[in-house]
Amino acid sequence: MIGELLPDVVVTEVAYGDPPQARLEPEEEAVVARAVEKRRLEFTSVRHCARLALGRLGVPYRPLVPGLRGTPSWPEGVVGSLTHCDGYRAAAVARAGELTSVGIDAEPALALPEGVLEVVALPSEQRRIAALSAAHPHVPWDRVLFSAKESVYKAWFPLALRFLEFTEAELTISADGTFTARVLVPAPVVDGRPLSGFDGRWTVRDGLLATAIAVLPASTPS
Repeated sequence: MIGELLPDVVVTEVAYGDPPQARLEPEEEAVVARAVEKRRLEFTSVRHCARLALGRLGVPYRPLVPGLRGTPSWPEGVVGSLTHCDGYRAAAVARAGELTSVGIDAEPALALPEGVLEVVALPSEQRRIAALSAAHPHVPWDRVLFSAKESVYKAWFPLALRFLEFTEAELTISADGTFTARVLVPAPVVDGRPLSGFDGRWTVRDGLLATAIAVLPASTPS
């Protein structure tokens, strides 16, 4: 599902549950030594996906220990992103020369809990979500927005090394499966250009929804 949202230079692996063969390296085990079982399983399974994806990319696996703000410590020369929710785990990786950054997120295709939209969405976004919901009531648009903002953050942080609040990016979601994000804070310069926004894609299928952003190098045609 997520693989369909990303360019061909990105290798993705998914698991619809927790593979029994999934394992952790000792450094990773130490991170979740005191975690509850659900957290341990998610942490292990999503790294199993990353191990397989890196193998297909031709890159030896190394422990993906959370670094600054919890971001995975990818091998040198690799950009990547991880996501997990109930019943779904996924990893996306690419060579840094072919992709500048990537952000993925998966969520249950359900409406957000009451009150959450008002916390994560700007007034302009809330108005657009209301219009989309009226026109296409079968899609949980508030959750799509939430997921897209998660993907924005995952693509943004490795480049900016700065936390991005939900309300520091304004998103416009289209019913055609695309979205755009405009960053409302000073943008870092990446590949000689300000990183002031993102283009992404979304999909809903089989009780799940996914969003993804791929930031191509400046010299790559979009």
